[in-house]
Amino acid sequence: MVMKPALRKLALTVHIASSVGWLGAVVGFLILVVAALSSQDTKTVQAVWIAMELIGWFAIVPLALFSLLTGLVMSMGTKWGLVRHYWVLFKLLLTILATTVLLLNMQTVSFFAEVAIGTGSADLGGMWGELLHAGGGLLVLLIITILSVYKPRGMTRYGLRKQEQQRKVTTID
Repeated sequence: MVMKPALRKLALTVHIASSVGWLGAVVGFLILVVAALSSQDTKTVQAVWIAMELIGWFAIVPLALFSLLTGLVMSMGTKWGLVRHYWVLFKLLLTILATTVLLLNMQTVSFFAEVAIGTGSADLGGMWGELLHAGGGLLVLLIITILSVYKPRGMTRYGLRKQEQQRKVTTID
């Protein structure tokens, strides 16, 4: 099923907005991590853990889920299909991986934020893990963006089969 042009443009706009928002929120998260790692002030580190939890649960997680959902809608409603082209399949797998790692990591962020709120202490040790998660997440999102723009050639076996079926139908008519 291919979407009508107006619906496709709307879905594409929502997908791009949520994906760019996800990317921007991760950059903001990464900036907070760097600020905490470069600070000697316990209050700053506490505030960063709390801010990271808020940004994570109320910006990054919803944007990641929305990007995944709208990406599925776009792939199933356009000529690209969900599993016809390798670049779409790789984007899907990378998005699922990034979202899964994000959801698992948010448990850690929430733990450290609760410790910061409850005890008044600030753990910098966990911040190095956040640097790795945020930096790795940003790298994955940039790879997904590159795949979206360049759309490398290569069709899956399923895509080649579908393409051949369409050729047969066209030549019969």
